[in-house]
Amino acid sequence: MSLLDQFKLDGEVAVVTGAGKGIGRAIAIGLAEAGADVALAARSASDLDSVVADIEALGRKAIAVPTDVTSMEALEHLGQRAVDQLGKLSIWVSNAGGLPDGTPRYLTRTPEEAWDAQIDLNLKSVWMGAVVAAKHMGEDGGNIVNISSRASIGGQIKNGPYGASKAAVNSLTATLSLELAPKIRVNAVAPGPIQTENFDASMGLHTDEQREALLKQLQIPLRCFGKEEDIASAVIYMASPASAWVTGQTLFVSGGR
Repeated sequence: MSLLDQFKLDGEVAVVTGAGKGIGRAIAIGLAEAGADVALAARSASDLDSVVADIEALGRKAIAVPTDVTSMEALEHLGQRAVDQLGKLSIWVSNAGGLPDGTPRYLTRTPEEAWDAQIDLNLKSVWMGAVVAAKHMGEDGGNIVNISSRASIGGQIKNGPYGASKAAVNSLTATLSLELAPKIRVNAVAPGPIQTENFDASMGLHTDEQREALLKQLQIPLRCFGKEEDIASAVIYMASPASAWVTGQTLFVSGGR
């Protein structure tokens, strides 16, 4: 097998949560470009239709499975649909997450219900996804890739609940990698600021001038925001034979920040 061939995913079947738009969409399409068939999950079926079409245009199979990732029953259904309709499950990408109501908060000003919603979306869903993935991968093994965040390290003033939930994802990833080795590898990819609709909305960015001002404030060494495809490339690496001797790691894709 050549070095480039080790990045191919021919014959693999992936689940991607939060696949309807933004980073999740890019990950799903990237996995299909690498050769995988993909089960797409998002809350809204309408968000998934165009992603299905894009993947099918690449000659790969795709199914849309509306899923609430905070429900174990819904995630079980997602995993079973992937196996029943695509033949197996070998890659699970827990991408769904973010700020449940789009509002960054100070830790000491966070209502209990907002805290619980943040943990359910960003942490509990990742744990439940790994439980379902491990069950369906079984002895054949596979790869779990969790989407963390640059906010998982260091203090995150006014974004504490989010930062704490993502820091826990890194810990969860490391522990799962030990529990599931050697059959299943578990890694995380931690994006820095990626310019998506959700990012602009959560940061209150409406103009190019505002984005440029934030870029200067963040002092990103590579002096630009990331692209969705930057994260998709990292996920392909983590899910492919190219990273066969890598597990328990969190890869920061953050422009050097």
